[in-house]
Order: sequence, then C-alpha cells, then structure tokens
Amino acid sequence: MRTRTAGILAAVAATVVLAALTVPESAASGHRTYEVTITNLMPGQPITPPLLVTHAKDVGIFKVGSEASPELRQLAENGNAGPLVASIEGADGVHSIVQGDGPLVPANDPGQTGAGHTAVFTVEAQGRMGYLSFASMLVCTNDGFAGIDTVRLPAGEKTVYAIAHDARTEANTEDFADMVPPCQDAIGVSTDDAGTGESSEETAEDGVVIPHPGILGTADLLEGVHGWTDPAVRIDIVRTG
Repeated sequence: MRTRTAGILAAVAATVVLAALTVPESAASGHRTYEVTITNLMPGQPITPPLLVTHAKDVGIFKVGSEASPELRQLAENGNAGPLVASIEGADGVHSIVQGDGPLVPANDPGQTGAGHTAVFTVEAQGRMGYLSFASMLVCTNDGFAGIDTVRLPAGEKTVYAIAHDARTEANTEDFADMVPPCQDAIGVSTDDAGTGESSEETAEDGVVIPHPGILGTADLLEGVHGWTDPAVRIDIVRTG
C-alpha cells in the first residue's frame, strides 16, 4: 500500500531532472543574483518541481499562440522536465537553469503529503541574459502548466503572476487514467486508475499553447475542488547581489 507522501515524491522525482547549471561568472560583466520565491496559489492543484531559466530576450521556453515544442509537451503532459532542460542547456543566450527537488502542493495539502506550497530558489543573470522564464506542470491535468515567459529581472524587487496554460498536446479528458500517477496521492484520492507518465497519440491535439480553460468536471476531476482562478502561481523576485 502506497503512502501518500512517498507516492507523490517518488513518482515526481522519477520523471524530472534536477538541474542547477550556470556559465562561469568570469564569462562576462554584470553578474547578478536573485532570490526567487515560487508560491502555488491553487487550492486543488499540485505543481511539479519548478523549472526556472535565466536567458536573453530572444530565448524562451514557450509562447502563447505558438506550437508547443516536443520538450514542453513532456513537461506539460508527463511532468518530465528532463528533455526541456537538455534542449536548452548550453544554448546561446541561456545563462542559468535551476529546478526544484520536490512538488509544490496546495496550501491546505489535501493529500497530506507533507510537501510545501512555496519554495525559494537562487538564480543568476549576466549581461544581456537578464530575463526569467518559469514552468511547472499542473499535476492533475492532462497537459496544463503554469508559466511565465521572458520576464525582465528587476533592479530591486518585483512580483509577477503566472496563469495556467494548456499545451493542447493532449485532450483534456480529466480522467485519472490519462494523468500522471502522482495526481491521486497529491489530492488525497484513491481509485483503480494507475495513471500514466507516457504521451498518447490517441488523445493528441494541435499543440498550440493557449490559456487553460480550467476544469470542467467531465470525468474524475471536480470543478469546485480541482479547478482554480488565475493567477495560478505567484513569483516574488528580489535582487540579492
């Protein structure tokens, strides 16, 4: 019998890659450090370990109205940030990649996981690479994710908010059988559906990123329990050095 805490942490850890990669400080002038606090604002949706990237203005990890990359699809559908990290690691215009080591659950922790709803990260910027992007999968969705794209890092402090996006790479069936296994443990539900961490072409859509329409209550998810009102995530940024 799975414990809820072990279930979510082990399952999520198995599908994500921890990354904290930066270019040497001596590579260019204008080195800066920031403390970034990520807070899950949703009452019924856990998110996967946050992925934060600092980069130049012409580099990003997603764009609303554009096609989701295969790597973004893996994050949005399966909580697997590894392919996205690999695709941008060492790329021109990318300065640092930082990822959390655990999910962020709702503040009331409905699955009694013991995980927190907020986490603090340190990111670095350099010269023209002074923009921040962030993404985390909404665990109890088919292909939803919260994210910001190419936000300029501040001279002092700044708070921005991430809405929920729909990668539209998979139909929103709202069926536990089509969602990643950590979902049920994270929200305190147990069914016979094992869930899946694999993409399926049978439920594939056009793959153009849009604002998420939310939970409609068409299958296992309940609109009033697992839904949300944007913003989904708060990002507090403070320059520290």
